[in-house]
Amino acid sequence: MKKEPILYSVTPFDPAGHRLKVRLTIQNPDPDGQELSLPAWIPGSYLIRDFSRQVETIQAESNGKPITVEKRGNHSWFCAPCSGPLILEYCVYAWDLSVRGAHVDESHAFFNGTSVFLSVIGQTDETCHVEFCPPPHASNWKVYTSLPEAHQHPAAAARHGFGMYIAPNYDALIDHPVEMGTPQVVQFEAHGAVHEMVFTGVIPHLDLERIAFDTQQICAAQIKFFEPETKKVPFLDSSDRYVFMTMVTGDGYGGLEHRASTALMASRHDLPVLSQANAGEGYQTFLGLVSHEYFHTWNVKRIKPERFAPYNLSRESHTELLWVFEGFTSYYDDLMLLRSGVIAEKDYFRLIGKVISNVHRTPGRFKQSIAESSHDAWTRYYKQDENSPNALVSYYTKGSLVAMGMDITIRTKSGGARSLDDVMRLLWQRYGRDFYRGAPNGIPEDALPALIQEATGVDVSEFIERYVHGRDDVPLEALLRSQGVSLSWAPAPGVTSLDVRLRSAHGETALATVYEGGAAHAAGLSAGDILVAVNGLRVTDTASLERLLRPYQPGDVVIVGVFRRDELRAYDVTLSAPALTECVLDYRQ
Repeated sequence: MKKEPILYSVTPFDPAGHRLKVRLTIQNPDPDGQELSLPAWIPGSYLIRDFSRQVETIQAESNGKPITVEKRGNHSWFCAPCSGPLILEYCVYAWDLSVRGAHVDESHAFFNGTSVFLSVIGQTDETCHVEFCPPPHASNWKVYTSLPEAHQHPAAAARHGFGMYIAPNYDALIDHPVEMGTPQVVQFEAHGAVHEMVFTGVIPHLDLERIAFDTQQICAAQIKFFEPETKKVPFLDSSDRYVFMTMVTGDGYGGLEHRASTALMASRHDLPVLSQANAGEGYQTFLGLVSHEYFHTWNVKRIKPERFAPYNLSRESHTELLWVFEGFTSYYDDLMLLRSGVIAEKDYFRLIGKVISNVHRTPGRFKQSIAESSHDAWTRYYKQDENSPNALVSYYTKGSLVAMGMDITIRTKSGGARSLDDVMRLLWQRYGRDFYRGAPNGIPEDALPALIQEATGVDVSEFIERYVHGRDDVPLEALLRSQGVSLSWAPAPGVTSLDVRLRSAHGETALATVYEGGAAHAAGLSAGDILVAVNGLRVTDTASLERLLRPYQPGDVVIVGVFRRDELRAYDVTLSAPALTECVLDYRQ
C-alpha cells in the first residue's frame, strides 16, 4: 500500500524573536512508537553542529490526544503510542547568520533543511510535501528555493509564491535551502537552463546585469566541461532551475553547495555597483566563490566518496578523499574563471601565486598530509585554534596545488594528449551522472590511482603517495617551468620579522599565531599575547609595529612588551629576516 506523503509546514511566525514554527504530519506512524531525528551535521561542512539544540519546544498529538515526546540522545525524539495520524509542532530558534544554519529577522528568513525538518525514521524514502507560510505583516515577501513546487505554474514569473513544495524523499528535502523575503534577483540561462541569483542585504546600486553576465559565462563553461556533447545540466533531476542565494554583509565570505543551489555569503565591498568601471580583486574573489560552489554541483553533490553514498547524518563520516572533492574543486574554480573569459591570464596567475604563498606560510604542511587532513576534518580542520597553522595543512589549498601538479604531470607524460580534465569526466560518467537515478555509487577510498590511469594512461600512484599521503611540497617550480611559467619568491614587506600572524581588534594588536621555530617562538612569546611596546615605544596597530621595527636589522635584539592575560611581561626577541612568502608567477615566458 502506498503511504501518504510526509507533510511539513514552516512559518517564520516570530521574526523579532528569530523563530520558526514547524508542523509535521505523519499519516502512518509506527504504531509501536515513532522515532524522529534531526541531522547532527550538514553535508559539505564536516563538523557535528547539534542543530537539535535550537529546538526550543516540541509537542505531539494523535487522534486529537496529546502524545508524550521523549528526547532520546542528542538528536532524536520518540513519540508513543501512535494509534493514528501523528502531528508534531515545534519551534526552532533561527539566529545563525551563516550558510549552514537558519536565520530569521524582520527583513528575511533563510534556512537549511537540516536545521528545521525532523526526519521520520523508517519513512525517509517517502515523498515529502512542505508548505511555506509567510510571516505576519509581510505581504510582499516571496519564496526562493530550488525545491520544486507541488503544482508547477506554466509561467516562470508565477514562481516564488508561498504554498506547497515537494521533494521525492527526506534526503532531497534537506538539500534545497530556502530564502524568504524581498531580495534583489536576476535570472539568466546557460545552455538553456534557468539560473537565478538572489541577493539579500543592503546593497545600493548593485550591478545585477554584470554579475549575471559573468556568472553565466562561468556556468556555461562548466556545463560544457562535464558534458561537451549534450551540454546537459546536472540538476534537472532535482529542479527546474539552479539558485544562487547570497547573503550580503560587511565582511562575509563562504559558501555551501547543494544539488540544485548554493548558499553564499559575500562582502558588499566585493560586489560591483552600477557605473563602476573596475570592480577590483574583491569581485574576482566573489566570482571564484561562485565558480567553486557551482563546480560542486558535479564534484561532491553527485561524484561522491563511497563513504558519503549515502550520507549518515547522525555521526561523523570520515573519508581521506576531501582533497579530491575540495582540492580539485579549488583548482578548477579559478581555472574556470580563466577558461570562461571573466578574468585575464595575469589575474589567474596572481590568484595561483596567492594560493601557493598561503600554503608556503603554513608550517603544518610538514606535519600532516592532505589525506590525513581530509580524515581529520571533523576534529581538526573545522576546529582550528591559534596553533593550527603550525600543525595542519588545508586539503583545499594544498589539495588545489596537488591537482595542478597532477594536471601538469599528466599533460607532460601523455605528450599533451590527456589532462586532469579527462579524469573529471570519467568520474562524472561513472559515478556522478546517474547518482540520483539509481543506487548511490561512490568512489572507493583507494580507487583514485587506477581511475586516473584508466582516464589518462598515466600512472600517478607515486605522485599520490608522495604529495597526498606524504608531506612533501609539490615541486611546482619545476612543473610550471615545463609549461613556460617561472615561479619566484619575494620577501614580505619590511626588513625584520617577529615570525607571527597578527590580529587587531578594539584598539589592540594581539599575536594570532606564533610560527614554530621563528623569532617570537624562540623568545617565549605566545599566541594571545597583546603587543604593548617595542623597546619602550607603544604599539598601537600593525602599521605602528612595522614602523617600530623598520630601523632594526636581522639579528638585532629588541625588548617586546606584552600583556598576557592581565600580566605585563617583557621578552628579548632576536629579530629574523622576513620569510620569502610572496610567490610571483611570470606568465609572459
